[in-house]
Amino acid sequence: MNIGGNLKFLRKSTGKSQEELAAVFGLTRSTYSGYENGVAEPSLEKLLEICEYYKISCDAFLKNNFSLFSEDEWRQFISSQEMDVEGKKIRILTQTIDSEDNELIELIPQKARAGYTSGYADPEYLKVLPTFSLPFLSKQKKYRSFPIEGDSMPPVTHGSFVVAEFIQNWRLIKNGTPCIVVTKEDGIVFKIVNNFLDDKQSFQLVSTNPLYEPYFVHVNEVIEIWKFVNYISPELPSVKLDDNDLRASILSIKKEIIDLKAIVKDKA
Repeated sequence: MNIGGNLKFLRKSTGKSQEELAAVFGLTRSTYSGYENGVAEPSLEKLLEICEYYKISCDAFLKNNFSLFSEDEWRQFISSQEMDVEGKKIRILTQTIDSEDNELIELIPQKARAGYTSGYADPEYLKVLPTFSLPFLSKQKKYRSFPIEGDSMPPVTHGSFVVAEFIQNWRLIKNGTPCIVVTKEDGIVFKIVNNFLDDKQSFQLVSTNPLYEPYFVHVNEVIEIWKFVNYISPELPSVKLDDNDLRASILSIKKEIIDLKAIVKDKA
Protein backbone atom coordinates (compact mmCIF):
# COMPACT_ATOMS: atom_id res chain seq x y z
CA MET A 1 0.00 0.00 0.00
CA ASN A 2 1.13 3.53 -0.77
CA ILE A 3 -1.20 5.59 1.41
CA GLY A 4 1.17 8.51 1.99
CA GLY A 5 2.27 8.77 -1.62
CA ASN A 6 -1.32 8.59 -2.89
CA LEU A 7 -2.45 11.30 -0.47
CA LYS A 8 0.36 13.58 -1.63
CA PHE A 9 -0.44 12.86 -5.29
CA LEU A 10 -4.15 13.63 -4.83
CA ARG A 11 -3.44 16.83 -2.91
CA LYS A 12 -1.07 18.11 -5.56
CA SER A 13 -3.54 17.21 -8.31
CA THR A 14 -6.07 19.56 -6.68
CA GLY A 15 -3.54 22.33 -6.06
CA LYS A 16 -4.30 22.49 -2.34
CA SER A 17 -1.92 22.87 0.59
CA GLN A 18 -1.59 20.45 3.50
CA GLU A 19 -3.13 23.08 5.76
CA GLU A 20 -6.20 23.46 3.53
CA LEU A 21 -6.86 19.72 3.35
CA ALA A 22 -6.19 19.26 7.05
CA ALA A 23 -8.99 21.77 7.69
CA VAL A 24 -11.31 19.91 5.30
CA PHE A 25 -10.79 16.63 7.15
CA GLY A 26 -10.82 18.12 10.67
CA LEU A 27 -7.12 17.45 11.29
CA THR A 28 -4.13 19.48 12.35
CA ARG A 29 -1.59 20.20 9.62
CA SER A 30 1.04 18.12 11.41
CA THR A 31 -1.28 15.12 11.59
CA TYR A 32 -2.13 15.34 7.91
CA SER A 33 1.56 15.83 7.07
CA GLY A 34 2.30 12.66 9.05
CA TYR A 35 -0.13 10.74 6.82
CA GLU A 36 1.65 11.92 3.68
CA ASN A 37 5.12 11.20 5.08
CA GLY A 38 4.16 7.72 6.26
CA VAL A 39 4.77 8.53 9.94
CA ALA A 40 1.14 7.67 10.72
CA GLU A 41 -1.83 6.15 8.92
CA PRO A 42 -5.41 7.45 8.89
CA SER A 43 -8.11 5.43 10.63
CA LEU A 44 -10.55 3.48 8.47
CA GLU A 45 -13.24 6.12 9.10
CA LYS A 46 -10.89 8.94 8.09
CA LEU A 47 -9.72 7.03 5.02
CA LEU A 48 -13.35 6.59 3.94
CA GLU A 49 -13.88 10.33 4.38
CA ILE A 50 -10.80 11.13 2.29
CA CYS A 51 -11.85 8.74 -0.48
CA GLU A 52 -15.36 10.19 -0.50
CA TYR A 53 -13.86 13.68 -0.85
CA TYR A 54 -11.87 12.66 -3.92
CA LYS A 55 -14.70 10.42 -5.25
CA ILE A 56 -12.37 7.43 -5.35
CA SER A 57 -13.16 3.99 -3.94
CA CYS A 58 -11.07 2.82 -0.99
CA ASP A 59 -10.28 -0.39 -2.84
CA ALA A 60 -8.78 1.57 -5.76
CA PHE A 61 -6.94 3.92 -3.39
CA LEU A 62 -5.25 1.08 -1.52
CA LYS A 63 -4.42 -1.11 -4.52
CA ASN A 64 -2.85 1.52 -6.79
CA ASN A 65 0.24 3.69 -6.74
CA PHE A 66 -1.02 6.87 -8.37
CA SER A 67 2.44 8.30 -8.93
CA LEU A 68 3.16 5.54 -11.46
CA PHE A 69 0.22 6.50 -13.68
CA SER A 70 0.80 8.32 -16.95
CA GLU A 71 -1.47 11.29 -17.71
CA ASP A 72 -3.65 9.14 -19.98
CA GLU A 73 -3.81 6.33 -17.41
CA TRP A 74 -4.80 8.82 -14.72
CA ARG A 75 -7.58 10.28 -16.88
CA GLN A 76 -8.90 6.78 -17.60
CA PHE A 77 -8.73 5.89 -13.91
CA ILE A 78 -10.68 8.99 -12.84
CA SER A 79 -13.25 8.34 -15.57
CA SER A 80 -13.73 4.77 -14.29
CA GLN A 81 -14.39 6.12 -10.78
CA GLU A 82 -17.28 8.29 -11.96
CA MET A 83 -20.10 5.85 -11.33
CA ASP A 84 -23.18 6.01 -13.55
CA VAL A 85 -25.67 6.15 -10.65
CA GLU A 86 -28.59 7.08 -12.91
CA GLY A 87 -28.04 4.19 -15.33
CA LYS A 88 -27.70 6.56 -18.30
CA LYS A 89 -25.11 4.27 -19.88
CA ILE A 90 -27.48 1.31 -19.33
CA ARG A 91 -26.35 -1.34 -16.91
CA ILE A 92 -25.72 -4.66 -18.62
CA LEU A 93 -28.29 -7.18 -17.43
CA THR A 94 -28.32 -10.70 -18.82
CA GLN A 95 -31.80 -12.23 -18.87
CA THR A 96 -33.15 -15.77 -18.96
CA ILE A 97 -36.24 -16.59 -21.03
CA ASP A 98 -38.40 -19.67 -21.59
CA SER A 99 -39.42 -21.27 -24.91
CA GLU A 100 -42.17 -18.66 -25.34
CA ASP A 101 -39.82 -15.70 -24.77
CA ASN A 102 -41.18 -15.01 -21.27
CA GLU A 103 -38.60 -13.67 -18.82
CA LEU A 104 -37.83 -15.99 -15.92
CA ILE A 105 -36.67 -15.28 -12.39
CA GLU A 106 -33.16 -16.62 -11.80
CA LEU A 107 -32.70 -18.12 -8.34
CA ILE A 108 -29.20 -17.78 -6.88
CA PRO A 109 -28.61 -20.94 -4.78
CA GLN A 110 -26.58 -20.70 -1.61
CA LYS A 111 -23.69 -22.57 -3.24
CA ALA A 112 -23.61 -20.11 -6.17
CA ARG A 113 -23.77 -17.03 -3.93
CA ALA A 114 -20.01 -16.48 -3.73
CA GLY A 115 -19.63 -16.43 -7.52
CA TYR A 116 -22.38 -13.91 -8.19
CA THR A 117 -20.17 -10.78 -8.07
CA SER A 118 -18.20 -12.08 -11.05
CA GLY A 119 -20.96 -14.01 -12.82
CA TYR A 120 -23.95 -11.66 -12.49
CA ALA A 121 -23.73 -10.63 -16.17
CA ASP A 122 -22.23 -13.87 -17.54
CA PRO A 123 -24.72 -15.94 -19.59
CA GLU A 124 -22.71 -19.09 -18.87
CA TYR A 125 -23.08 -18.53 -15.12
CA LEU A 126 -26.77 -17.63 -15.31
CA LYS A 127 -27.92 -20.40 -17.66
CA VAL A 128 -27.18 -23.14 -15.11
CA LEU A 129 -29.16 -21.43 -12.34
CA PRO A 130 -32.64 -22.65 -11.35
CA THR A 131 -35.44 -20.45 -12.73
CA PHE A 132 -39.12 -19.94 -11.96
CA SER A 133 -41.93 -17.46 -12.58
CA LEU A 134 -44.53 -15.70 -10.47
CA PRO A 135 -47.64 -14.78 -12.47
CA PHE A 136 -48.56 -11.79 -10.29
CA LEU A 137 -45.31 -9.89 -10.99
CA SER A 138 -45.03 -7.25 -13.71
CA LYS A 139 -43.82 -8.46 -17.10
CA GLN A 140 -42.20 -5.05 -17.67
CA LYS A 141 -39.70 -5.45 -14.84
CA LYS A 142 -36.74 -7.74 -14.19
CA TYR A 143 -36.56 -9.90 -11.06
CA ARG A 144 -34.09 -12.24 -9.38
CA SER A 145 -34.20 -14.29 -6.22
CA PHE A 146 -31.33 -14.08 -3.75
CA PRO A 147 -30.38 -16.31 -0.76
CA ILE A 148 -30.37 -14.77 2.71
CA GLU A 149 -27.68 -15.53 5.29
CA GLY A 150 -27.61 -14.73 9.01
CA ASP A 151 -30.04 -13.05 11.40
CA SER A 152 -29.55 -9.36 10.60
CA MET A 153 -32.88 -8.80 8.82
CA PRO A 154 -35.81 -10.35 10.73
CA PRO A 155 -38.48 -11.38 9.97
CA VAL A 156 -36.56 -12.59 6.89
CA THR A 157 -34.61 -15.50 8.33
CA HIS A 158 -31.50 -17.45 7.36
CA GLY A 159 -32.26 -19.79 4.47
CA SER A 160 -34.98 -17.57 2.98
CA PHE A 161 -34.97 -16.25 -0.58
CA VAL A 162 -35.78 -12.62 -1.40
CA VAL A 163 -37.39 -11.88 -4.76
CA ALA A 164 -36.28 -8.42 -5.86
CA GLU A 165 -36.75 -5.97 -8.74
CA PHE A 166 -33.77 -4.61 -10.67
CA ILE A 167 -33.14 -0.88 -10.09
CA GLN A 168 -31.65 1.00 -13.03
CA ASN A 169 -31.55 4.54 -11.59
CA TRP A 170 -30.10 4.50 -8.09
CA ARG A 171 -31.03 8.13 -7.46
CA LEU A 172 -34.69 7.07 -7.31
CA ILE A 173 -34.09 4.85 -4.28
CA LYS A 174 -35.99 6.35 -1.35
CA ASN A 175 -34.72 6.25 2.23
CA GLY A 176 -35.95 3.21 4.11
CA THR A 177 -36.20 0.96 1.03
CA PRO A 178 -35.34 -2.72 1.66
CA CYS A 179 -32.95 -3.86 -1.06
CA ILE A 180 -30.54 -6.53 -2.15
CA VAL A 181 -27.23 -4.67 -2.58
CA VAL A 182 -24.44 -6.42 -4.47
CA THR A 183 -21.02 -4.99 -3.60
CA LYS A 184 -17.47 -5.77 -4.67
CA GLU A 185 -16.37 -6.38 -1.06
CA ASP A 186 -19.30 -8.13 0.63
CA GLY A 187 -21.15 -9.68 -2.30
CA ILE A 188 -24.89 -10.10 -1.73
CA VAL A 189 -26.36 -8.28 1.29
CA PHE A 190 -29.98 -7.59 2.22
CA LYS A 191 -30.46 -4.28 4.05
CA ILE A 192 -32.64 -1.24 4.51
CA VAL A 193 -31.10 1.40 2.22
CA ASN A 194 -30.83 5.12 2.94
CA ASN A 195 -29.75 7.24 -0.01
CA PHE A 196 -26.79 9.60 0.62
CA LEU A 197 -25.66 9.93 -3.00
CA ASP A 198 -25.85 13.71 -3.02
CA ASP A 199 -24.07 14.21 0.31
CA LYS A 200 -21.55 11.37 0.54
CA GLN A 201 -21.73 9.48 -2.77
CA SER A 202 -22.73 6.54 -0.56
CA PHE A 203 -25.59 4.41 0.66
CA GLN A 204 -26.23 3.71 4.33
CA LEU A 205 -27.11 0.06 4.92
CA VAL A 206 -29.22 -0.66 7.99
CA SER A 207 -30.27 -3.98 9.54
CA THR A 208 -33.67 -4.56 11.15
CA ASN A 209 -31.83 -6.40 13.92
CA PRO A 210 -30.60 -3.63 16.29
CA LEU A 211 -27.57 -5.72 17.25
CA TYR A 212 -26.02 -4.89 13.86
CA GLU A 213 -24.62 -1.38 13.37
CA PRO A 214 -25.52 0.62 10.23
CA TYR A 215 -22.65 1.25 7.85
CA PHE A 216 -21.91 3.17 4.65
CA VAL A 217 -20.86 1.77 1.30
CA HIS A 218 -19.44 4.06 -1.38
CA VAL A 219 -21.27 4.06 -4.71
CA ASN A 220 -18.12 2.89 -6.50
CA GLU A 221 -18.23 -0.33 -4.46
CA VAL A 222 -21.79 -1.14 -5.58
CA ILE A 223 -22.37 -3.47 -8.54
CA GLU A 224 -26.16 -3.87 -8.52
CA ILE A 225 -29.19 -2.89 -6.45
CA TRP A 226 -32.46 -4.84 -6.42
CA LYS A 227 -35.57 -3.58 -4.58
CA PHE A 228 -37.37 -6.04 -2.27
CA VAL A 229 -40.66 -7.41 -3.64
CA ASN A 230 -41.40 -10.47 -1.49
CA TYR A 231 -39.66 -13.40 0.11
CA ILE A 232 -39.92 -17.18 0.34
CA SER A 233 -39.19 -18.72 3.71
CA PRO A 234 -39.26 -22.21 5.25
CA GLU A 235 -40.28 -20.62 8.56
CA LEU A 236 -43.52 -18.98 9.68
CA PRO A 237 -42.69 -15.84 11.68
CA SER A 238 -43.99 -16.00 15.24
CA VAL A 239 -46.44 -13.31 16.26
CA LYS A 240 -46.13 -11.89 19.76
CA LEU A 241 -48.83 -9.61 21.07
CA ASP A 242 -47.73 -6.73 23.24
CA ASP A 243 -49.25 -6.29 26.71
CA ASN A 244 -51.91 -3.83 25.54
CA ASP A 245 -53.09 -6.11 22.74
CA LEU A 246 -53.15 -9.09 25.08
CA ARG A 247 -55.12 -7.16 27.72
CA ALA A 248 -57.63 -5.99 25.11
CA SER A 249 -58.12 -9.57 23.86
CA ILE A 250 -58.74 -10.88 27.41
CA LEU A 251 -61.26 -8.11 28.13
CA SER A 252 -63.04 -8.85 24.86
CA ILE A 253 -63.30 -12.55 25.73
CA LYS A 254 -64.59 -11.71 29.20
CA LYS A 255 -67.26 -9.44 27.71
CA GLU A 256 -68.34 -12.17 25.32
CA ILE A 257 -68.66 -14.63 28.22
CA ILE A 258 -70.71 -12.14 30.23
CA ASP A 259 -72.98 -11.51 27.24
CA LEU A 260 -73.45 -15.25 26.70
CA LYS A 261 -74.31 -15.77 30.38
CA ALA A 262 -76.90 -12.99 30.16
CA ILE A 263 -78.49 -14.56 27.07
CA VAL A 264 -78.64 -17.99 28.77
CA LYS A 265 -80.14 -16.46 31.92
CA ASP A 266 -82.84 -14.62 29.95
CA LYS A 267 -83.82 -17.82 28.13
CA ALA A 268 -84.01 -19.72 31.43
